[in-house]
Amino acid sequence: MQIQRINPTQRWSDITLHNGVAYFVEVPEGELMADIRQQTRQLLAQVEASLARIQSDKRQILSTTIYLTDFAHLEGLNEVWDAWFEEGTAPSRACVKVELANPDWLVEMAFVAVAGDQSSL
Repeated sequence: MQIQRINPTQRWSDITLHNGVAYFVEVPEGELMADIRQQTRQLLAQVEASLARIQSDKRQILSTTIYLTDFAHLEGLNEVWDAWFEEGTAPSRACVKVELANPDWLVEMAFVAVAGDQSSL
């Protein structure tokens, strides 16, 4: 099966698809002076848009790696995260503390999700 890349650039693709599985990363794109709750809500809204592009939804997320700049933000992130998923649909997850490329980002997330019908993408 072929690898399909959505919006590829020299450095990255917005979404990479292979064998019905999508791989993508989201960083906050709006108000960067926002707190962790706002950045997480904004990032998860972007995730919903990315999933819609591949005819999928948040119930199809298989795993997420969360990159936080400070574990002091974990409680706020978890509050938004827990409210976003319906009971019993949260994916496997890892959360690590890192220094991110943009000092205004408090969070970055990498997703693996089941894609919908790729023939129409």
